[in-house]
Amino acid sequence: MGGDDAGVGAGVWNSVSGGTVFGAVVQAQRIDSLNVEAPPQVWPPRQLPPPLPGFVNRTKERRTLRELAEAAVGQGVRTVVVTGLGGVGKTQLIAHCVRSDLGAFFPDGQVYVDLADVRRDGAVDVAGVLGDWLHAFGVPYGHQPAGLGGRADLFRTVTTGKRVLVVVDNVRQAPEIRALTPGDGLLVATSRTMLPALRMDGAVQLVVDPLDEREAIGIVRGWPVAQSEGPAAAELVRRCGGLPLALRAVGEWLVERPQLGLDDAVRSLAPFGGAAGGGRADEGTVDVMEQVFDSVLRQMPDHTRALYRFLGALPGTTFPAALPRAAGLPRVDAALGDLMTSHLVVAVGPGRDGAAPAGPPHRFRMHDLARAHAATEAATLPEEAARSLLRTVTDFYAEAVAHADRSIGGRFRLQDPPARSLSELGFAEGAFSGDGQGIDWLDAERGNILAVLRAAAREGLHDAVWRICESLWPLFHERARHADSLEAHPLGIEAARWENRPDAEIRMRNQLARAHAALGDLDRAAEELRAGEPLLALTEDARLRGILAETGGLVALAQGRTADARDRFTAALAANTERGDQHGIVVQSYQLADAVRASGDHAEARRLLAAALGLARETGDLAMIPKLTLLTARVHADAGEVAEAVAAATDAAEQAGERGLTSKIREALELLLGLARRSGDTALAESCERRLAELRGPGDRPGGA
Repeated sequence: MGGDDAGVGAGVWNSVSGGTVFGAVVQAQRIDSLNVEAPPQVWPPRQLPPPLPGFVNRTKERRTLRELAEAAVGQGVRTVVVTGLGGVGKTQLIAHCVRSDLGAFFPDGQVYVDLADVRRDGAVDVAGVLGDWLHAFGVPYGHQPAGLGGRADLFRTVTTGKRVLVVVDNVRQAPEIRALTPGDGLLVATSRTMLPALRMDGAVQLVVDPLDEREAIGIVRGWPVAQSEGPAAAELVRRCGGLPLALRAVGEWLVERPQLGLDDAVRSLAPFGGAAGGGRADEGTVDVMEQVFDSVLRQMPDHTRALYRFLGALPGTTFPAALPRAAGLPRVDAALGDLMTSHLVVAVGPGRDGAAPAGPPHRFRMHDLARAHAATEAATLPEEAARSLLRTVTDFYAEAVAHADRSIGGRFRLQDPPARSLSELGFAEGAFSGDGQGIDWLDAERGNILAVLRAAAREGLHDAVWRICESLWPLFHERARHADSLEAHPLGIEAARWENRPDAEIRMRNQLARAHAALGDLDRAAEELRAGEPLLALTEDARLRGILAETGGLVALAQGRTADARDRFTAALAANTERGDQHGIVVQSYQLADAVRASGDHAEARRLLAAALGLARETGDLAMIPKLTLLTARVHADAGEVAEAVAAATDAAEQAGERGLTSKIREALELLLGLARRSGDTALAESCERRLAELRGPGDRPGGA
């Protein structure tokens, strides 16, 4: 390896046939022997929820879906809108069709989203949905465009020529799903409304009606209870409105009580005339389900009813099993079992809260109709009890999110470590200890966390709000959840103001500036930084001066203001030097060298990088060494020092390979490929092309970064 002040690897020239050349033999051999790990195998996603037992054979609807699937193969994209009442079984119809009829038509991927989970105050984070789907198809989060348009284009590109099924639940408006259309395949949307705009786009409408008496009695006939046919069965079907969700809830309730029969179930339901009696269908559905839920809950033990009311008061749409345990609810596991048995709650795990991926699920959701009913039950809580419950939930998330954040890395944080251990918060032993478990949990819970942030901000729980925002930084940064960041950080800024925490406000504004910059809105990013700068006079923490100066330097560099960028990175370097933060000194030296390079001062850039490399080696800052070496190669290339640039880039590729830093291997090889072509070194160019091909994933194109 190179690394002297004159340039990394500057002494590895080779003499061939009496002349001095770079890389024709040695450099190509080093690239051929490079330790390059191929991208992990990406299995075609299979994301649809599993079908529940007791499904009635909806022959007509299944035939229609099969015909549409056949028509979609090799014919571009077909769209079908499946509409019907809540609880009528739209999602289960699709799940069973995919399991029995449609799966073979779409071997290249089946992706799913419930828009209720990503809807924030009526708006849907479509870019976030596309980011998850692209990741499922093998495009890493860090290689995806930041904006919605870029992700939609890439999703169509990745799925073009493939047989792909896209299922989108709980659509309210046509624009919510237009960007989710694949390049080829079948798009299925479920909705409680007709979505005429999609029909204008050519979508096929499929209406799922409540079950008729014959079909519904077929469900009842499968229950191991007495009198599963006859007048009692027919009356029960009528009072459940032919809705599969209502029938399943009643059926499971009866199965758990073998001493009861259908007559008892009928008596527990008041006479009903809703959907079957000429009223509006949606109103009738609500009436039916309320009566069924009321009847089922009346027979539940106290601990199950307590959990049901607790879940009705939660701000989010799903919940981790640890939450009710941490809240001190009695017999949580038994209560969850009761609600799952009655199909009021379903598992959506594994939740990655410490269990192995193949282990029992640890995240759950209520059916949206059950959640609405539970919210009505929770609304009867006294105001003080409701406020106390929100405080409990907010404190849980503030500490759980902090634990997940701390499992990811040792970055600078303003807040103290969580007061409660993970076990005290109801998590399994070793939660977040595995590779990626912390950030996976944050990602899975992000909808709930944002809902808690909004509710906590309304209730004035300001200390928890800014702490949660600070802990979410690795999620926003690593998974590019920019829309979530734009929503969360203004709440964090306001909370920091209420708490009279200028240090926290600086942190919030800096993180918000990073989100704006990632989305290309550099002016907004600069505005946030300007708003934070006067607050520096109110705090003595040099770290805050450093992070604000660093982000300001990045924004200035992106705007082409190299002199301003140099000044800001110089200030960031001084702040880290003042604190004696050696990693910070290395990082800010790297940033400053990049700005100096942009200004054309190659000698000063090399000097800064050589000093930073020496400190990184001395302190064992191994992850920074390939970055510093690669930037050194770019400086040489800019200065026209091709041989030195090739040597440094080769060193960077080897250093990154030793540490498994795939993105840096890729960057080094791409730089080397350009240099080899520029100099006419075909052997080196061919070696780089071979190794890049080994690294290329589904979302990559030759020559792409």
